[in-house]
Amino acid sequence: MRLVYLSPVRWASFAQRPHKFVSWFHHNTGADVLWIDPYPTRFPTLSDFQRMRDRSEEQNEANLNWVTVIKPSVLPVEPLPGSALLNAMMWGPLLRTIDEFARPGKCVLGIGKPSVLALAILKRLTGCQSVYDAMDDFPAFYSGLSRWAMCRREAQLARKVDSVLVSSSALEGKWRRAGANVQLVLNGLDAEGVPAFAGRPVAKGRKVLGYVGTIAAWFDWEWVIALAKSRPLDEVRLIGPVFCSLPADLPQNVRILPACNHREALAAMQQFAVGLIPFKKNDLTDSVDPIKYYEYRAFGLPVIATAFGEMALRDGETGVFLSEGVEDIAHLVDAALEHKTSVEVVQQFRTANAWTSRFSVLNPAQWKLDLASSHGDTHERLQPVPSSQTSQPAQLSQPPHSLQLRQDDDGGVGM
Repeated sequence: MRLVYLSPVRWASFAQRPHKFVSWFHHNTGADVLWIDPYPTRFPTLSDFQRMRDRSEEQNEANLNWVTVIKPSVLPVEPLPGSALLNAMMWGPLLRTIDEFARPGKCVLGIGKPSVLALAILKRLTGCQSVYDAMDDFPAFYSGLSRWAMCRREAQLARKVDSVLVSSSALEGKWRRAGANVQLVLNGLDAEGVPAFAGRPVAKGRKVLGYVGTIAAWFDWEWVIALAKSRPLDEVRLIGPVFCSLPADLPQNVRILPACNHREALAAMQQFAVGLIPFKKNDLTDSVDPIKYYEYRAFGLPVIATAFGEMALRDGETGVFLSEGVEDIAHLVDAALEHKTSVEVVQQFRTANAWTSRFSVLNPAQWKLDLASSHGDTHERLQPVPSSQTSQPAQLSQPPHSLQLRQDDDGGVGM
């Protein structure tokens, strides 16, 4: 049994949904994994050079003997007609490696991002079952010709794969309407990597209302400024890389700190009185299920979020306070600061939203593997492992990189 996985993120990034998926698959099937790093699927922009600097020390030190990583060589011209012919000349060695790795009928092809290479491999591995894990509404992160090309590639991909996994309810609706075989698998939590929770201390004096993650086009500065003005004696602490212009009129109690590694980010969250997710409501965020929500709640933090994406469906959930606009901020902060969460509730949340629990809803037998060979017609189905016997995924180390986002080579995010 083997898995070829075209990832939307680099193996060297901090452990995210793709890393957890391949780990789950390996521990439930024994599959070796051929991990193919992403490559640019749009024209480069100036901000890409900043992202390259920000990840210069990025490193995943996990040494797993069942994973082989390949980095494709490409020219960043994929949106152009005929780009497949140009890049195909550079893909020969990669495709031969895949052919040797993916024995016909004994392999699953996982695709985490639409691309010309993904479509070429899908066509090539005709004896393999295939799954597209849609983590984002990818075309929303593109514009012009790049957006048109991504829409076309993604539609082709969804029509040709055997099943589509989706990370949000909006994506589920999108692909069900398109007639795909869809399974909703929300984002989750690396429960084993989060420090033990023994209760939150009572916040006294100046409180920290905090955010950890990328600050970019989807960040709602108007909302943040209104929050800071409504709580002049408290601090609004924003931690993460900035890929947009900062407002000139930021209140003095807004503090912006640089990106930090995963361990430091988790420590920073423990200093928060409230976790913030202030995103605009638009096509960039409509399909987002933010991982930071799970990590905030894993520390028992009350979460104040704008009503975007999957968060909009969490109205009424324990510890979640949704903002419909700047008018309700003062009331929500007061309510959030009064919120109390028990150790038992936090532990239940961690268990229910761990990546192992997320992927346990998948039945590997759905991906029927035709093991027919020249020696006869034999068929085998992957058998799901009972929950009591499911192995824990290997622990992937967290490299020195900003937390809470997925940055691929195009700057797209699974926020």
